[in-house]
Order: sequence, then structure tokens, then C-alpha cells
Amino acid sequence: MTSTTLMRKQLFINGEWRDATGGKTIEVVNPATEEVIAEVASAEQGDVDAAVAAARAALAGPWGRLSARERGRLIWRIGEKLLEKADDIARLETLHNGKPIFESRQIEVPASAECFQYFAGWADKIHGETLPVKGNYLTYTLREPIGVVAAIVPWNFPLLLTSWKVGPALAAGNTVIIKPASQTPLTALALADIARELGVPPGVINVVTGPGSTVGQMLVQHPGIDKIAFTGDTTTGKAIMKGSSETLKRITLELGGKSPNIVFPDADLDAAVRGATTGIFYGKGEVCAAGSRLLVDKSIKNEFVDKVASRAKKMTPGDPLDPKTRLGAISSKRQLENNLRYIAIATKEGAQLVAGGARADIGTGKGYFLQPTVFDGVTPEMTIAREEIFGPVLAAIEFGDVDEAIARANDSQYGLAAAVWTKDIKKAHYVARKLQAGTVWINTYNIYDTAAPFGGYKQSGFGREMGMHALEHYTQVKTVWVDLNQ
Repeated sequence: MTSTTLMRKQLFINGEWRDATGGKTIEVVNPATEEVIAEVASAEQGDVDAAVAAARAALAGPWGRLSARERGRLIWRIGEKLLEKADDIARLETLHNGKPIFESRQIEVPASAECFQYFAGWADKIHGETLPVKGNYLTYTLREPIGVVAAIVPWNFPLLLTSWKVGPALAAGNTVIIKPASQTPLTALALADIARELGVPPGVINVVTGPGSTVGQMLVQHPGIDKIAFTGDTTTGKAIMKGSSETLKRITLELGGKSPNIVFPDADLDAAVRGATTGIFYGKGEVCAAGSRLLVDKSIKNEFVDKVASRAKKMTPGDPLDPKTRLGAISSKRQLENNLRYIAIATKEGAQLVAGGARADIGTGKGYFLQPTVFDGVTPEMTIAREEIFGPVLAAIEFGDVDEAIARANDSQYGLAAAVWTKDIKKAHYVARKLQAGTVWINTYNIYDTAAPFGGYKQSGFGREMGMHALEHYTQVKTVWVDLNQ
């Protein structure tokens, strides 16, 4: 791993780069080297006010005057530019998040481009309806943009989750203020650079960087913002709901998860082992939908967990910039310490550690690396079976029959995703119907597509991202009555 030249980044407001009004900055750290790689402007209230004013002016001005088809063409070109600049943007994503360059370059940047291009196609297909009302009236609906959208994005998939919000927001005719996580702001700023290069009208896309506790709160409370689209932890989501209540903002929340990955004895066990491994170790486990609860039929539990543990032991963290690396660095020192705390709690509560469990050294003596970790003998009341760890830590729990599997899967405050592994298609559909989760995978895990809606049940949030259902959250309906009586 080589040192990186220190980058200095400004806010992007009204199509221009500018320093924060107070001149403050925040440091961005490469979690693989522990080096400061960037100094980024830290916004204050005046900057947020300026971003809101620019976004509102764009709504009333050039953006609002564009035809839907012209708007769609611009959004499509954002996707094209992401692909053209994929190598550079993927490198930024890996530098500030620690994920393998393979994931950034081959999966996440292309998926982000696909998201913009998918919603570009929707731009001129959002329309109202005529209604067969009683009386001699022409009655129709208009589906209009909500207004100014604040997209508050977490640090685990910085570019992709920005795209999930910005794509549908722009397609529906809104303007956007992006607030990336303070740890990972670089790719949101790269997206702003693309918008400027393409001539997206000033104020349509703005990026304000800084701590969520201050800048995020300013956005939540600002009366000039009409909608909050948030992905993050459940506690923050609840605070956003409370903070938005004074101005009655529209809100969509994609929050935490403790997703069950259920393996029945009639499954293709080799495929299920691979799926369990991918489900928890892709993205270093820093995935809202990670399959962190492995529910296995007791008749096969020992054999199955042994195979998963064996695969985990063969996975070694490495330099995230190496194309061969498949397990990168935990995103921050704080997150690494939090993972280690949960591992200690699990051991104290009696869970059996069968793989990993310690900080990893890739030979540099630096970096926030963690061994892939598997616990057996986990019971449903243990802390690691109930709380979201957000790391490569798997909790294996046994069950006796189908009904117990469903009950244990649903015994959670969360309901983001789940998976079922079985060759019995009737059982698969039966269990899928019973699971309280926004996404259920059958004989696979971690499969996504921009056309497929994604979101949670229970305390995993509400609203849907991706697919046509996302557009419902970025539009509002107006009913128009025309008196035709003579």
C-alpha cells in the first residue's frame, strides 16, 4: 500500500465549489493504513441555508423548466460518466471505506451507474390519471415532485446508496442536497463533479459535508427541505422522525437489520455454505441486510457450521487496493472496536467461537482489519443474536422444525431481509410468506437489482428504494377538477 497525496475538498453548492463559511474542515482516514487522506470542508448553518436556497431556485428555474425527457437524458449521462470514470471513483471508494477494489470497481460503481440509467428511463413515464367521477366533470391527477430532497447517506456503500436516492429524486423532478457520512464523503463529491461537468443546472445537486450530528440535524430541521431520505442505524432514524415532525417532512428510512439466513436439511448444502459465507462476509459484513443470524436445522448444524467456519478461516484480510483481495478493512477504528466489543460479549455469554475473533494484521502493522468470525452455540436471547454488529461476525443458531425456524427468524425488532435454503419449492414459498422481512432470497443471498424494491419491515424502516415503488416517495399527487356543466 502506498501513501496518498492529501486531498482537499470543498462543499458543492449551486454548481460551485466553495469553502465552508466558518473555514472548518474534517479529516478523512484511510482505514487500511490509518493515514489521513483528505481534508474536507465542514458545513455550517449558512452553508446549509445556501444549499437549500440554490435547490429551491433550481426547482423554480432551469430544472423545473426542463421537459421530463430532457431531464432523463441528463440523468442517463450521469450514469455514463460514472462508467467512464469508474477506475478513479472506485479507487476513492476503496480509499475512504476500506472495501476491496474488486467490490468497488466491479460491483458498486457499475450498479450506481445502472441506477441512474434505470431511473433516467422513468423520467418521462411518471404521469397522472383521469378519474371516472360522478357528475359532469373532467377530473384528473398530476404526479408532481415533492421539492427539495435531503439524501443522508451512510459510510458502508457511499456511492451506491447515494445513487439509490438521487436517481429517483431527479427522475421525479426534485432537487437534491446530499449529506454523505463524514468518514466517506469523497465519492459524493466526485458525483457532484460529474454533475458540473455535464452541465446539470446549478442547485440541482448540492453536497454539504460534515458531521451528521450537526449538518444532518440542520437538514432535518430546515423548513426549506421537503423530504429526508435516510439510510443508517435505527436510533438515528428515530431521531430523524422526531426532528422532522415540526415541519412534517416526508421521510423514508432504511435502517438496521439482523437478517436470518435459514438452512433446511434438504438444501443444496454446498451452495448454502457459499451463500452463508457471502451473506455475512461480503462488504466486511458492513451491510444492512447481512445474513448475521445463521439458522440451521439441528440435524445438520454441526456439519454445516464446521464448513462455514472452515471457509471463514481461509478468508484473510488484505490490501483493499489489491485486485485479488476479497476482505478489506473495517471502515473505522470506532467500528473495529465495536466489533471486538461484541465478540467479547458473545464469548462471555457462552457462545462458542469457532473461527476468527481477533484483530488481523496484514503485515503492515496498520489498518482496522478483523478476522472473519463465526460463533456456534448461539441462543436467541444472546446479545449477538439480537443486536446489529455491522461487521464480519456470524451467529449460528439451531432450530428443530419449520415452525421453529420461522419463529426464531421473526424474533427480532428488525425485518430488512432473510433467506431460505431448501429444494422443496412449496416449503420455500410457505416460509417466504411467513417471514417478516422486506426482501426474501430463496437459495441465494445478497442479490439486488435496480428494478427490485428494497426496504424494511418493523424497525428496519419504511419506504422502498429502487424500482418503480421508489418513485412514489419522491412524488406527490394533485387532483384537478374541471366543471363541464353547461
